[in-house]
Amino acid sequence: MQISRRAKKKLETGLIYLVLIVVTTVIIFPLYWTFVTAFKEPRDAFTFPPKYLPYLQFKPTLYAWRDVGLLPSTGERGTHSPEQILGTLWNSILIALGSTVVSVILGSLAAYALVQFRFRRWSNKNIAFFILSQRMLPPIVLVIPYFILYSRLGLLDSVPGMIIAHTVASLPFVVWIMKSFFSGIPKELVDSARIDGCSYFGAFLKIIIPLSLPGLAATSVFTTIFSWNELLFAITLTFSKARTFPALIAGLTHGSAALWWDISAMLLVAMVPVFLFTLLFQRYIVSGLTLGAIK
Repeated sequence: MQISRRAKKKLETGLIYLVLIVVTTVIIFPLYWTFVTAFKEPRDAFTFPPKYLPYLQFKPTLYAWRDVGLLPSTGERGTHSPEQILGTLWNSILIALGSTVVSVILGSLAAYALVQFRFRRWSNKNIAFFILSQRMLPPIVLVIPYFILYSRLGLLDSVPGMIIAHTVASLPFVVWIMKSFFSGIPKELVDSARIDGCSYFGAFLKIIIPLSLPGLAATSVFTTIFSWNELLFAITLTFSKARTFPALIAGLTHGSAALWWDISAMLLVAMVPVFLFTLLFQRYIVSGLTLGAIK
């Protein structure tokens, strides 16, 4: 009986490891394929069966990096100039950071109000659900209204216009995430600060914000990643001046065929800021998500 139990336990452990290996492979393989394709020539990118192993099945090359303009080319000019690439990267950074700062500030204040106060005309639950319902709306529905409104306000192809669009899209997420963090902070702390002479806003700055730093960091990371990767508004509300890096990548086609080697090289560049930003705030993200799960 004892042997069968041990065998059963080993079998369960083996199955768990097998499932973990399969899931990990499914998650990591697209990243590996992108990395490998970025160092292929066109003839190697379209072969069947595909070539997976560099040096064994194909010789790695910097053809795509030169072709797209990321590295100096000895022949014809690349698909994009270094100025275009740096310009779109700078636009993406400004839009991502700008929308993150604005949405986190406004969303945190709204979440604090929903936790701290009780509204009479509309209940807090109805207000919170209305805010969440804005996230349920498909973004494609807003494209035409945004385009018409922006064309009349002169916000088309502008960085402030993109910051506003991304802020509106991110606010429901920020409000709901921060509301869960603020709800876990005892209200007695705010009441004590009020007795000591603090205003509600002062208690928010001195009590609530320091205790919610992990949640703010995690929310900021997710909001920044959303803005960095956003494509729909980028290809409909921008043309050249405020063009973002994802929109530049989406334009890498030749006729009806996608230039997969060029796209892969650009995707690797697009991953670097997100990877560094996540690595920088990794400790806060883990603690923030864990704190939210416990609450």
